[in-house]
Amino acid sequence: MTALPASITTHTSRAASLAAILTVSCLCTGGLSRNLQHIGTVALLLVATMFVGCASQAASAQQPPPIAMAYPSDSNKALTTSRQAGYYAKRASAMSFATDWALNNGAQATHIRAIVGSAQRLPSVIKLVSPAPNTFKKDWHSYRARFIEPVRLAAGRSFWQHNAHHLEQAEVTYGVPAWLIVGVIGVESIYGRHTGNYTTLDVLTTLAFDFPKSHPKWTTRQAFFRDELSAFLQLASTQDRKIESWVGSYAGALGWPQFMPSSWQQYAIDFDGDGHIDLINNQADIIGSVANYFKAFGWQTNMPTHFKVTVDQTHAALPKLLEPDIVPTFTANDLHHNGAALGSDGLAHRASLALVLLKNAKGPPTYVAGTHNFYVVTRYNWSSYYALAVIELGKAVARELPSKP
Repeated sequence: MTALPASITTHTSRAASLAAILTVSCLCTGGLSRNLQHIGTVALLLVATMFVGCASQAASAQQPPPIAMAYPSDSNKALTTSRQAGYYAKRASAMSFATDWALNNGAQATHIRAIVGSAQRLPSVIKLVSPAPNTFKKDWHSYRARFIEPVRLAAGRSFWQHNAHHLEQAEVTYGVPAWLIVGVIGVESIYGRHTGNYTTLDVLTTLAFDFPKSHPKWTTRQAFFRDELSAFLQLASTQDRKIESWVGSYAGALGWPQFMPSSWQQYAIDFDGDGHIDLINNQADIIGSVANYFKAFGWQTNMPTHFKVTVDQTHAALPKLLEPDIVPTFTANDLHHNGAALGSDGLAHRASLALVLLKNAKGPPTYVAGTHNFYVVTRYNWSSYYALAVIELGKAVARELPSKP
């Protein structure tokens, strides 16, 4: 989900990866976020997508203001549907939402009620966003191995070489390095290979009105998805395509970067100046929009994302150091003199740091000292596992590029 918590991820923004927002249910993908929360055959999917998501988780905390727009002309197919009335046509809450949306957006209520009413309830999606079983264990090593692997590395190298100009332009314009953009798109969708095949209208309507009550934060998540459904209707109203033709992740994340609809509205840009924003087919717009997202969340040019750290796990101060989680709180000296030894580069860092813990199924946990920029990466998907996978994939792809003469 820019974006939920790869996807749910998704921004909220992922948002992204489902990947995806449902961060709490998904190893606290922190969020999309992007987003994916995650038995039986679903077990593999749970691990594969547990943190990826939609550039939305982050955006879920900062929803864009409502956008008032005129109802499109009859030639625009976006806010019409040829599907028959379905499950939600008989749901009072869904029909009330549709009526209110039409009133607030200058649309015809009968049309919007027909669209929302045509949405299919998806039990599989409800299952996928339900809390993970108590037996689920976080494992950085296995999570990392799913992303730093030959297929993504080869696809990433090809993507970089094909889009070198756009990546360089994005770095100059926004100060966001090419390797970070490449890392995000690789984790979220393997460079467009896996963007999801769920009908977005069905997904968002299902989660907006039938989010599983077994989730500890179901009320806030359901409200989040109602906002995303509203944003999706606004987005679709600007596009000349039938609304049921939109497909994406099971958390509602869209396109190569797996942006949630609100993230598409707020952060997507027309990077090649062709007069149209396209995160599904236009790689220039995809690259520029990811860079714009990170810049909007405070990326600091030339600041590292993290430093190596050696942790004394018996030190009495360790619980205190871990309490802020991924939020930079301590000085380098605070960490260094309380059982988290930094190298010379980390000690030279003058801004705040966070001691980030990533659990492993076997052996001791992995630790890094995260900077402000590490925290910024988690705004795409609220998960330290996701952030470090993005960083390591991007840098691994960079190492695969042919050396310049």
